[in-house]
Amino acid sequence: MNRSLVAGVLVLGLVGGLPAPAHAAANWAPANDLEGACVTLKTSNRYVFKDSVGYGFTSTASSAEKFRFEATQLGRYQVRDSTGAPIYQSVLGWVWAGSEYGDRADWTVSAADGQYRLVSTATGQQMGNYLGGLGAGGSTFVLTPATGCAPIPDIATGVSGTPAAGVDAQGRLVGWIDAHAHITAAEAFGGSLHCGDAYASGGAPVALRGCASHATLGWGALLEAIIAGTDPISSAEDGWPTFGDWPQHDTMLHEASYFRSLERAWQSGQRVLNVLLVANRVICGLTVEHTSCDEMDQIRAQSTYLRKMQDYVDARSGGPGRGWFRLATTPEQVRQIAAQGKLAVTIGVENSEIFGCREVNGVPQCTTADIDAGLDELESMGVSGFYPVHKFDNAFGGTRFDSGVTGAAVNVGNLISTGHWWQATSCTGPSDNEQPLVSDDIAKLLALGISLPAGTILPVYPSGKICNTRGLTELGTYLVEAMMARGMVIHIDHMGVKTASAVLDLAERAGYPGVTSVHSWSDTSMVNRILGVGGFVAGYAFSATDDGQGTGTFLDQWRAYRALANSSKITGYGVGTDVNGLGTQAAPRLNAGSSPLTYPFTAVNGTTVTRQVYGTRTFDLNTDGVAQYGLYADWVTDLINQAGSDGPLLRSQLLSGAEAYTVMWERARA
Repeated sequence: MNRSLVAGVLVLGLVGGLPAPAHAAANWAPANDLEGACVTLKTSNRYVFKDSVGYGFTSTASSAEKFRFEATQLGRYQVRDSTGAPIYQSVLGWVWAGSEYGDRADWTVSAADGQYRLVSTATGQQMGNYLGGLGAGGSTFVLTPATGCAPIPDIATGVSGTPAAGVDAQGRLVGWIDAHAHITAAEAFGGSLHCGDAYASGGAPVALRGCASHATLGWGALLEAIIAGTDPISSAEDGWPTFGDWPQHDTMLHEASYFRSLERAWQSGQRVLNVLLVANRVICGLTVEHTSCDEMDQIRAQSTYLRKMQDYVDARSGGPGRGWFRLATTPEQVRQIAAQGKLAVTIGVENSEIFGCREVNGVPQCTTADIDAGLDELESMGVSGFYPVHKFDNAFGGTRFDSGVTGAAVNVGNLISTGHWWQATSCTGPSDNEQPLVSDDIAKLLALGISLPAGTILPVYPSGKICNTRGLTELGTYLVEAMMARGMVIHIDHMGVKTASAVLDLAERAGYPGVTSVHSWSDTSMVNRILGVGGFVAGYAFSATDDGQGTGTFLDQWRAYRALANSSKITGYGVGTDVNGLGTQAAPRLNAGSSPLTYPFTAVNGTTVTRQVYGTRTFDLNTDGVAQYGLYADWVTDLINQAGSDGPLLRSQLLSGAEAYTVMWERARA
């Protein structure tokens, strides 16, 4: 690069570049097919080469620098030189080698007549010959295939082979369904509670890097200690590429569903992923940094995130519509996507104050007009169903109680949301939990820094089984009937038994099958009634057998549901992972040492699966449990292996799960 010209620019403060090229009048279109391309850049019979400072031009083809393109969105790329350094548009006008991806290392690329334009996405400056070096010069380039480029820092799925078809000869879906996942959690709770992203421009090094706020004694580490019982003092937060601190099966505030892990599960037999946009105003208010804590704003942000994620997967797959991750807003679209061998992604919502419908000391904070407008908005987002009631009592009905320290914390949240504690009475038969608040649990909360509102008087509950006194309200009845009229899926989980029973009364009278329990948060008697109306059931993705965490097991719950009076109506069974949903994933089985999953293994759809590697860390279900979503490929196979003589039936019901869910949805819309 000409150093005298550099000095001249700095002295004179020159800006801009050369005149626009003759190709400016051409019909330029986004270049969507450059993902992974290894090329040289040539303009005006001169090649870009790596100079001692930045990049210059040479007429010698053998000296040309090799550049690797990595899509950051449709028509946009990160471009790495042969050393792996991302090139960026500097403030001085030249293009230089950077150390990591950033806004100025993002290039919008368009093509016409065999020529390419690279424009800085951040500044709008077009790359070209700038004062003798590569910079904001307004040139066009010919891209010539090359070898010797730096690899893209990425995560392989570890899956090979040809999968079985996603539909059978009769058009029925063949594959398992995750009916309850939160892959958009990065935008939930105000956007900073969760560390990491399911995708990011810049790839895995950006999406999966650690967060200072979640490191030792950071506010994120303290919140995770409250929610998950993790150690706030020993939190290395190293992330990519070592992953010594996360992901783990019991970390709740770190990304566990990076898109390459979702891809691994799809390649191993998953056919439907039901993504639930999740929100909570009270939890959002606990974070030090956040965007809007309004729950509908959080849902809108996640809806946008999900659509951008589909575009991103398309970009990494070669262009619009070419990705394996496809949003489905109707059952017909689910079937079309499955027939193409891709993953159908359906959309739901799980939050406590949907449409702003809180209740404060028994007074609803919304109207029927708010409900109608809210339902219209959800349908415009492609939402197929949602939870009328979640963690707190609201204007529609009463919640089902958590227990232990979590129950105490959620009850405090209910107090903040509604102005009152949970209100309970003793009950026999179906119940909402045992005593939900004891002094030891409150003491643990206070020790972790949670303070109660001034003047708070703790409630007193009966011992033994208790039920929420609140049932389905008049507004709740209006909502449920409106959902049925629109063919929307009603999620029963999290409703207190009094509320859930009233909802099922309405569904039974209407002959409405669009009701579900998809992550083990409903009383068994309610599950039996759901099956009775033709609804769909999935079990929480606990370990196959005891993992020592004091939770249930997937096999025990599946067998318990098979013993119900309406069990003959289980034509297909689902999985509810609750990934990124403030719930732990399955830990390693206690008997994994004596009865391990053997790698490589054959997945349920016939592909061959090896251990997945993130950076320098290798995951193994036997020692890590389900530390991140890619291990659900391993977990499903292990589940069937551990089922013994029930294995063939379980395999059949899991592979019929996506079909059973889709049939339920079709009948609800009929």
